[in-house]
Amino acid sequence: MVIKAKPVGMVRAIDYVNGEHEGGSRLEPQVGLEFDSSDDARECYSLYAKRMGFKIRTGQLYRSRTDGSVSSRRFVCSKEGFQTNSRTGCPAFIRVQRNASGKWVIDHFLKDHNHDLESTGENPTPFMQSKLPIVKNSLADVTQRSKVNLLEDVEDRRPCPSGVINVKRVKRDGDDGQSKVQPFLGLVFNSANEAYQLYHSYGASKGFRVRIGQLFRSRHDGSISSRRFVCSKEGFQHPSRVGCGAYMRIKRQESGTWVVDRLREDHNHGLGTQMETHKGSLNASNRFIEEVNGGLQNKDLVTKYNKNLVKRWREKHNRSDWYHVLFEYFQSKQAEDTGFFHAVEVKDGNCMSIFWADGRSRYSCSQFGDAIVLDTSYKKSVYLVPFATFVGVNHHKQPVLLGCALIADESQESYTWLFKTWLRAMSGRHPLSIIADEDKAIRQAIAEVFPGTHHRFSLWQIKEKEQEFLSSMDNGFKCEFEKCTLHSQTADEFDIAWNALLSRYGLKENVWLKEMFESRASWVPLYLRAAFFAGISMYESIDSFFGTLLNAQTPIVEFVSRYERGLEQRREEERKEDFDTYNLQAFLQTKEPVEEQCRRLYTLTVFKIFQKELLQSYSYLGFKIYEEGANSRYLLRKCGNDNEKNIVTFCASNLNVSCSCQMFEFEGVLCRHALRVFQILEIREIPSHYILHRWTRNAEYGTVGDAESVGTSQELKALMLWSLRETACKYIEAGSASLEKYKLAYEIMREGGRKLSWQR
Repeated sequence: MVIKAKPVGMVRAIDYVNGEHEGGSRLEPQVGLEFDSSDDARECYSLYAKRMGFKIRTGQLYRSRTDGSVSSRRFVCSKEGFQTNSRTGCPAFIRVQRNASGKWVIDHFLKDHNHDLESTGENPTPFMQSKLPIVKNSLADVTQRSKVNLLEDVEDRRPCPSGVINVKRVKRDGDDGQSKVQPFLGLVFNSANEAYQLYHSYGASKGFRVRIGQLFRSRHDGSISSRRFVCSKEGFQHPSRVGCGAYMRIKRQESGTWVVDRLREDHNHGLGTQMETHKGSLNASNRFIEEVNGGLQNKDLVTKYNKNLVKRWREKHNRSDWYHVLFEYFQSKQAEDTGFFHAVEVKDGNCMSIFWADGRSRYSCSQFGDAIVLDTSYKKSVYLVPFATFVGVNHHKQPVLLGCALIADESQESYTWLFKTWLRAMSGRHPLSIIADEDKAIRQAIAEVFPGTHHRFSLWQIKEKEQEFLSSMDNGFKCEFEKCTLHSQTADEFDIAWNALLSRYGLKENVWLKEMFESRASWVPLYLRAAFFAGISMYESIDSFFGTLLNAQTPIVEFVSRYERGLEQRREEERKEDFDTYNLQAFLQTKEPVEEQCRRLYTLTVFKIFQKELLQSYSYLGFKIYEEGANSRYLLRKCGNDNEKNIVTFCASNLNVSCSCQMFEFEGVLCRHALRVFQILEIREIPSHYILHRWTRNAEYGTVGDAESVGTSQELKALMLWSLRETACKYIEAGSASLEKYKLAYEIMREGGRKLSWQR
């Protein structure tokens, strides 16, 4: 094994261990040091730690979003974190990242410790230091099995030693004499860890990766009653996931054993080549122990103690490291941005949640804060950055940042503080709609702070719970369920189909279905179409605003720089669209005056949506089916498709139009059916109240037309304030480019001041 260090040369790592290389024994980790493997990096850091007087352990690993392979690793001081009383939250660590050539390079190295170091006497070998810490006190009853046993299990290639799995019921494949355990209904385990170990090995032999899915608790004592282990491509939270339905569920018996009670082996994607997971090497064993311990047992600890560990860790994390880093950032931003806003939730003298928004985000909210997304995906795992974002949709249909937060915990109190703080920062402008998780705490906070706002559940949560429930049902039920939820056109139609479905399959008492019916207004498309969501799709997951730049494993030392880089990338994309909108012109495809009108008013992106609807309108036939006074009703039917019908209502006195498809209500752009009725009635111009200001070219500048178009006087004042502030910022930036421009700008401002009767 060779360690390659660019500034030092090539030194054999074995010489470090034996003490034969005098210069190498003093080698310190440094950014840029290159290794053949991550294990080489670990050994180097271990030798350095031995000499300095501390112990190390393997920290987080990071995976590629493309193929799921490990892309970087962290090796940390053994006192990192707060999980046990012996740990002090020590920040010392190294991080190695795999480059394109397959080598591993140190890209981060923090050497300072927050505790005393031991004397540099003889210490155990680096490999002995890799033992996992023993859990003490109240946590001791959660796991009693030695990690050494797990290590032996892998090295001996025995997924179920000493009676862990009921060997009488194990299936054996192949004729080579080696047992290949395959999961099946009724398979018994002594622990959930053993079940995970088997399914992990089975997945490797078949060519798919495994991760830990949902757990279910007993209603009597809150203990874990069943667990799911799923294919890594389960769900839709990430573009690499395709909603794969393969999984194994185990259920705890009264005897304390676990039995496979549900199993689905079909995947909806191609499987990879067989992965070697039973190597008898120390490296493979260590990797396996990391996955089992970090993925399963830590979750047991957290769930068993009602997430108190996570809450304690996050509170300490916010109060110590995160607060100091962000406070310095806030000070620097306030010096250059007069519109910058931040707030800290203080409880019992401790810093809890933190919220901030720069002037551009606050201004954007005055234009695009009608439909917002609260992304709190940090809650998906345990040790991660408690980061959340408020995101809107701008006039180019791009995501726009409306604020950020670090949330101390998932309580109603924290979310209520967060929403009230966001509302204060945005001059009291309530959103029309919000997309957020369906967690009880979030629902209650939204109901309290945004009482008139339509709350829509996050798609990934609905998909995840639907998949869990539907996986045990036959295909007939799945088809009827989908038809009922996705294709019902009226509330009565939905209610009838839902009740018939439950009666046919005997599910009237099903708890989950009852809960879903009660909250149908937050996830069924029929009810969502009537609310304005700026056209945010109901059938596709929403990508993170910061993409891959910020995630649950982002180190604190990189957070601000990555945040700034991600924000600048998004705003550069917006500037590019602004440039294209003002310098490029879309081709007209009809001679309709409304097309020319909308090309002149809309941004390029929104005009293309309107143009598509206009072109599609020619394939519809319209029939007047009702008329009384100024009100009339039309039936629109698509040529060649009698099944596609829509009803359009029109009022001649005020030119109001509404369609049963509710596209305008949901997206803010008139649909093909309404446009067809305008053609029939020879209306050559879109009424002004159907051209939403938020979709127009000058939405960025916040031009205020009249008070009636804005809403309340408070909203009007906020809009005027942010419009003037944003324009002034751009004016100041242009005027400070040179002395000549400064003099010109100053004279213009003086003249403007005189017209406003403003005196110094």
